[in-house]
Amino acid sequence: MTWMEAIATFFGLLCVWLTIRQHVFCWPAGLVQVLLFIFIFYDAKLYADVVLHIIYVILSMYGWINWSKPDRSQLAVTAVRHLPLWMIVVVAGTGLWGYALTTFTDASVPYFDSFVVMASLVAQWLMARKKLESWYFWIMADIVAIGVYGYKALYMTTALYFVFLILAVIGYAAWRKDLRTRKQLADSVITT
Repeated sequence: MTWMEAIATFFGLLCVWLTIRQHVFCWPAGLVQVLLFIFIFYDAKLYADVVLHIIYVILSMYGWINWSKPDRSQLAVTAVRHLPLWMIVVVAGTGLWGYALTTFTDASVPYFDSFVVMASLVAQWLMARKKLESWYFWIMADIVAIGVYGYKALYMTTALYFVFLILAVIGYAAWRKDLRTRKQLADSVITT
């Protein structure tokens, strides 16, 4: 474990904890984490993860802005439409990105790395829009990431993603509860 990996781990945990609580400061905490992981993953030759974390910088800024708008201060958790379409995006993107990494780089685990990237991109996009199903994609990405990072001997990162997996399950339950509470409240307002 390097000092950079330890700092990234701290900010990653802080980011997910704040996300579960739907706190806007999850985004700056996440930015610190992803900026550090760009260097960590480059050193480990996990190039798909490098690209993922560069994109995370952009999506994190989008999420921070989206969650911070005055008219969106109470941006509600909602359900996504067309979940199978998002799954197709992950599968197709994994195949294309994995092929590109296999063909043009010396990536060590191109298809598994690509799956982590595609599932994480979909999760990040949906999370920035407060979609409940973002947690499904985080759970899938975390499961595969645990194997990839363990294989690459990034043990602190492996442990981080194990905790991320647990937090993703907790996050899903918390956001689902919030969605149901809001739906029940809306239903009671309509019937009264």
